Order: sequence, then structure tokens, then C-alpha cells
Amino acid sequence: MDTVTQPLKPADQKNNKRAKMRNLVAFWLLGLCNNCSFYVMLSAAYDILKGGLPETDVDPQEMFNLTNSTEVSRFDCNSLSTGVVLLADILPQLIVDLAGPWFADYIPYDFRVAVCVLTATSSFLLVAFIGVRVVSVALTGVALAGLSTGLGEFTYLSLSSFYDKNAVSTWSSGTGASGLVSSLTYAGLTEVLAPKNALLVMLVVPALMIISYWGILVKVPVKRPILHDAKHEEKQRLLENGNTEGAKEEMKTTTRQHLTLKERLHHFKYLLKYILPLMFVYIAQYFTNQGLLELIYFRGTFLTHDSQYRWLQVLFRLGAFISRSSVNIVRVERLWIFSILEWCVLVLVFTEVYFTYMPSIAIVFVIVLLEGLVAGSAYVNTFYQIRVKESPKYKEFAMGTTILALTIGTSLAGVLAVPVHNALCQQ
Repeated sequence: MDTVTQPLKPADQKNNKRAKMRNLVAFWLLGLCNNCSFYVMLSAAYDILKGGLPETDVDPQEMFNLTNSTEVSRFDCNSLSTGVVLLADILPQLIVDLAGPWFADYIPYDFRVAVCVLTATSSFLLVAFIGVRVVSVALTGVALAGLSTGLGEFTYLSLSSFYDKNAVSTWSSGTGASGLVSSLTYAGLTEVLAPKNALLVMLVVPALMIISYWGILVKVPVKRPILHDAKHEEKQRLLENGNTEGAKEEMKTTTRQHLTLKERLHHFKYLLKYILPLMFVYIAQYFTNQGLLELIYFRGTFLTHDSQYRWLQVLFRLGAFISRSSVNIVRVERLWIFSILEWCVLVLVFTEVYFTYMPSIAIVFVIVLLEGLVAGSAYVNTFYQIRVKESPKYKEFAMGTTILALTIGTSLAGVLAVPVHNALCQQ
């Protein structure tokens, strides 16, 4: 029997619009909060590997380190590559993303979000209070940040499949803002505060995540009507109009079911058309950012080596934020284009590291900004295509599973970055 939806009264329309707006705001804030601990740890990578974070505030005058030379140093290396921090940050995410698609839908969303909040909080506290003295403990804190981010990204992208399609674009914009805000905040705070104190300030992020999920987001039914795609489509239409109550009523007559293992394996092969191009983007992106950028140092500027690395991270995040917020304006169907462009950037940065031929750090700033634009476009276009093209039966599974592209690509980049860093520094 077909469902007949009654016309909405003006008061109902107003309430539905308000609920829809709350959900879009909530997903933007969740994207902002979720990736923050991950990006902060990457921004703090150079500080962590110097032998622990300094416990006292930094004198800005001491940071102002001018030299008479205008040459670019060949290499100015830590004993360890910042790729080590990248690996500590990404490997817990890889574990989550490898396991999640096969059973995570049996775990309540509320429980998963609570774990994200606890691990993010623990990461900031552990790195700030114990990581100031012991690098190995700091890396444990970094791993907790990675666990929080990985579980959160898998959870929120899966959850977005039950909401309006624009939840994907607002989530993506929030994650782009997260990279910019967190790296910019850390870079700015460490100009006047010790890195330890800068990390403690970032504890506001888990608190905002709690407010966003339990205070702002309007909960909708997340049962999985696998056998009743027509009813699922009706529920999606109601949700996209902001009618959460109507969606709940529609769900009362449906049966909750999960995908079988055979269905998951079969559809995973189909998802490779999304996973592989995005994976190659992330290999190039993180190999460049965590394996090469730290080796670029221009003398004769008002920025120290530490500061140059931090602000390069900020520029990359700025580009990513702009492009991750652009899917409603510019959409690209051919996802492989982003892989080619990102690898071109990698080659360009590598030649600068090896030959040091660029006359100004401003050129590197522009290159890194463009790198961020490409990376952000790859992310948002991939997940937006999944959200609008996948059938209701597989949408939640597809959104969560494609996250593997990020973690596998980033992990491979970290593995490659460490030996390349060591080889370059030995020259």
C-alpha cells in the first residue's frame, strides 16, 4: 500500500526547516571537531620529535631568528621524520576502517561518539602532561588522537546516509575547516605559548563535539530497511524535507536488517572505483606534507624552521577548506584527475627538496595551497557522488567503507616517508 503524505501546515514547515538547519549545523561542527586532534598532532609533529614538547612559554623575541644568509639550507633534519608521527596518528584509524565496514553497524552510534570524545580528550592530556618529557608517550597520545578521528570519520559519514544529502557537504566543509582552524590555532598559540599549553587550550574541541551531537543534532531513525527500498526512499524524502517525525512513522512498518557478509564483499569490489583514486591522492598528499615539507627551510626570513613548517601546514589546510566547501558550486565526475594533479605536486616539491632551486618560500606557499585545493576537491567529490548515486541498501556501507582510501593511502605515505627522510638526511 502506498504511503500518502499529508500537506504540511505552516507551523510544521517551520519546525521542519529548523530541524534541517540544526542537522546541517551539527554535521559542520562535528566535522570541525572530529578531525581537530588529528591535525593538531600533525602540526605538533616537529615539536614532538625535537625530544619532547617544551614545558615553558616561549619568548617571541627568541623565536625571531634572522640570519645574514639568504640561501636555502639543503636539509635541517630531526633524528626522526615527522612521518613517524603520521604513522602513529593513522595506524589506529587504519585498524578501525579495516574492521568497521563488517560489523560497526551493530554498535550504537551514541556509544561510538562517546568513545571518540574520550579518546580525543585523553590524547590532548597525555601529550601535554607526559609527552613534554617522553617522545614515546607523546606518540601514544598521538595514536589516541588517530583512534578518535578514525572512528569519528567512519561513524559520522555512515550516519550522514540517514540525513539530507547536504549533510555530506556540510560535514566535508567542517573537516576542511578543522584542518585550517586547528593548524592555524596551534601555529598561532605556539608563537606566544608553550606547545604544552597550546594543547591544553584545544580541550575545548571534545566539549564542542558533545554539544554538537547530543545538543544540536536532531536524531532520526537509523534502522536499516534493507528489504523495503521503496519505504527507505520515502523516509529519505521526508528527512530531506526536515520531517523527522514523518520518517519515524514510516520506519514503524519496516524491518531492520543488516547486509550479509556476501553482500558486503560483493559491493566492496564495486566501491574500488571510488577507493583507488582517492587512495592515490592521499599517498601523494601525506608523503608530501609529512615526508618532504619539513626538509624545506629558507633562511633570511622572519620565520624559524619550526614556524615555516607550521605555516605550510596552515596553507595546505586553507586550500583543503576552500575546496571541501565547494561541492555545491563545482562538481567533478572524473575522480582520477585529482590523483594525477596531486602526484604532480609531489614531484615538484621533491625536486625543490633535493635541488633547492626555488628563490623564495612564497613559491612553496603557493604550491602547497594548490595541493590543498586538489586534495579537498578529491575528498568532497568522492563522498558526494556516493551519497547521491548509491542505492539506499548500500549507502551506509559505502560511506563508511570508502574511508579506507584515506587510511590506507595515508599509512602507505607514512611508511614511504620515513626511509626517504633518512636517505635525504644522510646526504
